[in-house]
Amino acid sequence: MDIYGEIILDHFKHPRQSGLINGAEAIADDLNPLCGDKVKISLKIADGKIEGFGFEGDGCAISVASTSILGEQLVGMTLADFEKMNNEEVLTKLGVPISPGRIKCALLGYSCTKKAITVYKHSHE
Repeated sequence: MDIYGEIILDHFKHPRQSGLINGAEAIADDLNPLCGDKVKISLKIADGKIEGFGFEGDGCAISVASTSILGEQLVGMTLADFEKMNNEEVLTKLGVPISPGRIKCALLGYSCTKKAITVYKHSHE
């Protein structure tokens, strides 16, 4: 197994930021109906910056690992920088090729985070 495959397995077996944040400013959940993967994201946001990221989910190695990797990268990021991210950037950060059938799995945490931030922004307008 190559190093990137090992990273995916490590994040799947030992996800970072596992568990929801008490007192989170933003919470959302999402589901991939094609395979049954589901995730719930909680964010601590202050001064336009993501200060905390937590999640719980049930899914395949790709969806859990992708959410874990994403969470590591988001803590400390501004909302403006997050909004500049796109699907390709998230997929690239995984470091392994993702087949077309697994792209929704790999982007589940990202799409859920986008939902959480959208809810947050609407409630703070």
